[in-house]
Amino acid sequence: MTDEPATPASPNRATSPLGESAPVGAPGVSTRTVVVVGTALWAVALVVTLVVPALHTGERSWWPWTCVTGIALGLFAGWYVRSGRGDAAGA
Repeated sequence: MTDEPATPASPNRATSPLGESAPVGAPGVSTRTVVVVGTALWAVALVVTLVVPALHTGERSWWPWTCVTGIALGLFAGWYVRSGRGDAAGA
């Protein structure tokens, strides 16, 4: 067994908080895009849930409220990212 020091990360790689490494400058999607698409998907889910009666009656009466909550959280996230506090690019 050798007592070799751990090799430092390569200068062209970044380490995530989970210990995974990714190339620096790897293409990605902006946080704002993720928030907008996610909020739009919740809106589509709400419309589908309200149009199909079986998806909002009986045991599933809470489904529309889940979509409304997703939309509300998406709007909050949009405000948060737009204010500059939630975008990882500035970190």
